[in-house]
Amino acid sequence: MGAKRIGILTGGGDVPGLNSVIKTVVYRGSEIDCEVIGIRRGWEGLTHVNLQDPASRSRYVLPLNRENTRTIDRTGGTYLHSSRTNPSKMKKLPPVLVVDRVEACVSFWTERFGFAVTNQVPGPTDRSCSPPSKPAQSK
Repeated sequence: MGAKRIGILTGGGDVPGLNSVIKTVVYRGSEIDCEVIGIRRGWEGLTHVNLQDPASRSRYVLPLNRENTRTIDRTGGTYLHSSRTNPSKMKKLPPVLVVDRVEACVSFWTERFGFAVTNQVPGPTDRSCSPPSKPAQSK
């Protein structure tokens, strides 16, 4: 089996503690022999990268390790940056993504980097992780 990889993309705005989450994933990943890749500039990083162009690759793909994430939890914002890019609202997509916007982004990265796809960290707009409803009170 090939090397395990974890891809981290931050989008949708800054959240307190986001850099701490990135650092924790990197540290835990290093303990279990996973390579961690940061996808820079949010969805723009997925939709605009040209993996054959070294300049584009260095702009949007950042290998993360203990050395370059050691102090990121001491600053605000997101170490990986975000953008206002929304792949479902783009008027013109790169040819590799024309099939189905979000699914194509995910498959593009899983095929080229071998990422396993999982749910994002729950946030305030993530309906799949909404809190359970309160049980009915008996009278």
